[in-house]
Amino acid sequence: MIMENPKIWLLKLLLSHLLTDFLLQPKTWVEDRVQNHFKSKFLYLHVLITAAVAYAFIGSQYWGIAGIILLSHLLIDGWKSYQKQDLLHFFIDQVLHLLVILGCFYVSFLNWDDILLWWSRLTGNMHVLKLILGVVFVTLPAGILVGLLTKQWREKINGENLDGLSNAGKWIGVIERIIVLILVLHNQYEAIGLLVAAKSIVRFNEKDRQEIKTEYLMIGTLLSIGIAIITGVAIKNF
Repeated sequence: MIMENPKIWLLKLLLSHLLTDFLLQPKTWVEDRVQNHFKSKFLYLHVLITAAVAYAFIGSQYWGIAGIILLSHLLIDGWKSYQKQDLLHFFIDQVLHLLVILGCFYVSFLNWDDILLWWSRLTGNMHVLKLILGVVFVTLPAGILVGLLTKQWREKINGENLDGLSNAGKWIGVIERIIVLILVLHNQYEAIGLLVAAKSIVRFNEKDRQEIKTEYLMIGTLLSIGIAIITGVAIKNF
């Protein structure tokens, strides 16, 4: 078996997936698959094209990998045809395809010695561990902390349905804290000021919003950003 650069091999598989799943798959094929599921002829045509392109990219010596991609693509896309055509199931679908590709990559090139060596280097690197710890903390743990700190103001907002706000706000807060953490680690404090100013303008320009609700959102924002700044400073000075 002719072995090539593993990274190039992986990039070829990823490229073949993007080409066949997006550029070479007309919308009409997807619509037919959603209606007819495993009875759709376009489902089988799509997976054949997917396997053929992968085969052409990685070479005949990896024909078994092309077969795995064909079968897994058929099962994943067939399963997805029964689900809601929304963002969640699109994400699940793509993650499953990616896991198959990574699994093929592992079987073809990696071994446990490589993985154990990589893991030992990762866990032995204090800088990397601090970064991972900081990123993990500013996601959901920090969000829970902000929620507890703002609970008294949230309870005062009577008659307001905050379900949509809390769900959207949770992910906005996560992204916001990660961005602030990155800016702190790169000493870009001026950019944090611009972020706070921009968000404040958006909040106070929104019409038909109770003053107490605006104050609650601003308190949450400042707490969220403050926690991210403290986390970044702690990482840099620990």
